[in-house]
Amino acid sequence: MTTPTLATRAADQQLIHITGGRQLTGRTRVQGSKNIALHLYAAALLADTDLVLHQAPKILDTGVCAQILTHTGTQTHAPGDGTFHVIPTPNLRPVIHHDLGAKVRTTAVLAAAVLARAGSVTFPTPGGDAFCPRLIDRHLAAMEAAGATVTVDENGRTIHAALPTGQALRPFRVDVSTPYGPSLGATVSALLLAARIPGESLITGPSIEPEVTETLRFLTERGVRAAWDDEGLRIHGADRIEGGEFTVAGDRIEAATMIMATAATGGTIELDGITLPELPEAQRQLLTGVGLILTPHDGGILAATGPDGLRALRARTGPHPGLPTDTAPQLAALLTQATGTSHVFEAVYPRRDTHVAPLRAFGADITADGQDIRIHGPARLRAADVQAADIRAVTALLIAALVAEGTSTIGGMYHLARGYGRLLPNLAALGADITTTAAEARR
Repeated sequence: MTTPTLATRAADQQLIHITGGRQLTGRTRVQGSKNIALHLYAAALLADTDLVLHQAPKILDTGVCAQILTHTGTQTHAPGDGTFHVIPTPNLRPVIHHDLGAKVRTTAVLAAAVLARAGSVTFPTPGGDAFCPRLIDRHLAAMEAAGATVTVDENGRTIHAALPTGQALRPFRVDVSTPYGPSLGATVSALLLAARIPGESLITGPSIEPEVTETLRFLTERGVRAAWDDEGLRIHGADRIEGGEFTVAGDRIEAATMIMATAATGGTIELDGITLPELPEAQRQLLTGVGLILTPHDGGILAATGPDGLRALRARTGPHPGLPTDTAPQLAALLTQATGTSHVFEAVYPRRDTHVAPLRAFGADITADGQDIRIHGPARLRAADVQAADIRAVTALLIAALVAEGTSTIGGMYHLARGYGRLLPNLAALGADITTTAAEARR
């Protein structure tokens, strides 16, 4: 796999050009889940023997995580063929590389895994998308509950967590809930810590997102015991965690993105690599509510626009099985083509609206009022020259460009490459007119 530095530089220099107005139709396959894979890369640090993850997405964040693991002394190979091979080291270096750790959101989760193995860890504050402040206080609370002392440097950019000399992690209880619901990342951090602690730990207010349940499945298949009850998630850790093989689940966010991109153009799509039940219940209800017909088909999903076209609705993001926040920007783009006034309320983060101004540049009638985004449609979109600020915003702009009259230019290829390995080729295979050029060609 290309090194993250070189790949990032190349992606930063690319522009996406889309000539809209083509109906997308055909069959394609979704990648392994970006969000699940990133948490499994952290869980891989707990393994005592060789581990191979299958269906690892070919994205920049996979390469970054491979280098982070390598920097700890863990032999890691991610050749870009869907495998992520980890060979543990008995002498783990307790440091998350500062520059690399600042590129991904799961830095604190990786740090929790290193702390569980090495008894100490130094790591930067996380990077990744910056559409709003995203705190890691619950991650740090889990580390402290397990017995570590946590300190932050005077600039607030480097964190150190360490157990007292000669002491091991202890069973703990930690609350990972926030004012906006359970913290997905902090649940996984607590889970990874508890997995290496003999005895029972309790995580209260845990997330039940697939990132959590898939990481939990990975660990329980390797001897960690877990039980859900009225208080939360109880974990009985293991002294040893075997490696072996594990397959990353299909990417439900990419699947929803492809369905909405196709629907915006009035087309039909067959998706392989994911089943209908793997889409969150609220996502399925919303897609059918907006006017799509979803059916199981040949082991995958068939999605088509119903005879009455797209209609407006009210939607609210929320924890699983609610509407994933990572599909809200794409939904806003789709709703520009629905008849009536729609509202999308962002209930997971205090703010997520970096896609709103660029969508207006396409001619969308869309406004943001705090956490509430209002869209009136259908709008006749026109080509625009726009810049995306995060992973999901860039896919919202892609959807708008697929509908718009004329040829649009979108900057933000770096963000796309962080989360989607083959989205552009897949859209092109469905009939989209897409090209990329070097940014210098714009001048």
